[in-house]
Amino acid sequence: MTEKRCYYEVLSVTQTASTDEISVAYRKMAIQYHPDKNPEDETAIGRFKEAAEAFEVLSDADKRSRYDRYGHAGLEGSGQQFHDLSDIFEAFGDMFGGGIFGGGSRGRRTRRGADIECDLSIDLFAAARGIKKQVSFSRHQRCEDCDGNGAAGGTALESCPYCGGHGQVIQSSGILRMQTTCPSCHGAGSTIREKCDNCRGDGYQEEAVTCDVAVPGGIDDQMQIRLTGQGHPSSNGGPPGDLYCLVHVEEHPLFTRQGNHLICKVPITYSQAVLGGTVEIPTLDGPESIEIKSGIRAGSVIKLSRRGMPDPRGRRAGDLHIQIDIDVPKKLSDEQEQAIRKLAELELSHVTPHRKSFLDTLKGYFVNQDQSS
Repeated sequence: MTEKRCYYEVLSVTQTASTDEISVAYRKMAIQYHPDKNPEDETAIGRFKEAAEAFEVLSDADKRSRYDRYGHAGLEGSGQQFHDLSDIFEAFGDMFGGGIFGGGSRGRRTRRGADIECDLSIDLFAAARGIKKQVSFSRHQRCEDCDGNGAAGGTALESCPYCGGHGQVIQSSGILRMQTTCPSCHGAGSTIREKCDNCRGDGYQEEAVTCDVAVPGGIDDQMQIRLTGQGHPSSNGGPPGDLYCLVHVEEHPLFTRQGNHLICKVPITYSQAVLGGTVEIPTLDGPESIEIKSGIRAGSVIKLSRRGMPDPRGRRAGDLHIQIDIDVPKKLSDEQEQAIRKLAELELSHVTPHRKSFLDTLKGYFVNQDQSS
C-alpha cells in the first residue's frame, strides 16, 4: 500500500498557509489535473483525487487541527475517502459541477448529510467484554410545517433570478470555463419569498436522538465507532451522514493498559518472596491464585499469556503481566520485630538498634538520678 504524501506537500503550500491560499492552490491543481482536460490519463486522475482529499482536510478547521497534531493517523474514521471521481464531484460540486472547458454539465449533484460526533465513556471491563450502550445526541429533522423546503405554509418557492433556476453559474477566464454553485441560492435553484416561522427558513429543526451502540470487545481509548446513516439528513435528497462515537475508556485502579496487554502490580511479603507461596491476583475474569517461586525479586514479571485485552479486529489477545512488588511494612509487632532481628543476626547484618520509647527513656533518666544521689 502506497504511503500517503503530506497534504501540504500535495497542494504545494506551507503549514501556515491561510484557508484562502489553500483554496487557490487547490483550484490551480484541480484545473491542471481535471479529468475533462486529461481524459484517460490515470496519473492526472490520481493527482486530482490526491488534491481533492488534501483540500477536504485542510479546508476544515477541525480536521486540519487533528492532522497537524497527529498526521494521517488522526483522521482515521473521520476523514473523507475519495474512491472514485463521483465522490469528489459530490463533495466539491460547487467547484466542479460541470466540465471546466465547456464540455457539458454534469448536472446538479446531491450531497450527503453532515456527520455527527458524540462521546461514549465505558470502564475497562466493558471495554474488554464488549457492551451495547445507548448514546444521546442532537440531529436535524425535517420541519413538519414546511415539509423541509423552508417556505411558510401555502407559499411556493421561486426560481432563483441569479442563475435562472439552474443552481449553477458559469465563470470564464480566458479559454477556461468553470461551472460553480450559484452564490445566491447556494445550488438550490430556488429562493424563499416568505420563510417558515417554525424553522426560520432552514427546513430542519434540532431533535434529541438516542441510539444503541455496539462496542466491540478490546476497544481502546480514543477509538471511534461509526454508525452509518445516523448523521444529519441531506439538504437535497442525498444520503444522510454518519455518526462517529469517540470512545473514552476510564482508568482502572489495578490494571494499566499498554496496547492489548495489561499490567498489574501485586505486593507480596518478604517471607513470600524468600520462601515462595501462593498469592491471589486480580484478572479480568475475577480473582485467581498463582504460585510464587522462592527467591523472587522485586520487579520480577510473571506473564499470563492471552489473559489481557482481546483484539477488536479478532487477532491474538494480549497478555496479563503480574509485576511483583515486595511490601515492606511500616509498623511491626514485637513478635515480628524479634523475628526480623533474629534473622539479621543469622545473616550477620548490621541493623538499626531498637529505639526506646519516650517513657522508657524517661524511666531510665529517673533511675540514673536516684543512683547518683
